[in-house]
Amino acid sequence: MSPVPAATPDHALTTADALRPDLDRRSRIHDLVIAFYREIVFDELLGPVFTEVAETDWSTHIPKLIDFWCRMLLDEPGYDGFVLAAHEHVHDTEAFRLEHFDRWYALWVATIDERWTGPHAELAKQRARRIGRTLARRLLGVAWTPDVARP
Repeated sequence: MSPVPAATPDHALTTADALRPDLDRRSRIHDLVIAFYREIVFDELLGPVFTEVAETDWSTHIPKLIDFWCRMLLDEPGYDGFVLAAHEHVHDTEAFRLEHFDRWYALWVATIDERWTGPHAELAKQRARRIGRTLARRLLGVAWTPDVARP
């Protein structure tokens, strides 16, 4: 039987935590992006934003997203896009609503929590929260606080 890492007073590790890896490699970030956007495509609220409004070409978008998250989590070079500009285009076509941000973040957190744990996994949630706040402020002119109670 494999030893389970010792629990710290601040965070008691469960057996499930010990079996889930961190997002500390490009291959794991690849898997996260694929799993997350698989959920997005079939989501009743967000799916149409990507397929009908943004008309996302997944063959080019997924590699960009992998590069973006590798930069965010691993400090890897490679992503050279502008997050705000890409979202402004979609917002100008059909305005984002706070419920879009809530749903996006809830799915992101659920996807991470289902398969990964550790410092990089937590950082991925923190960075997504910051991105959501920035986009809500710049696109909608409002302060957004994640509502993860609505998966």
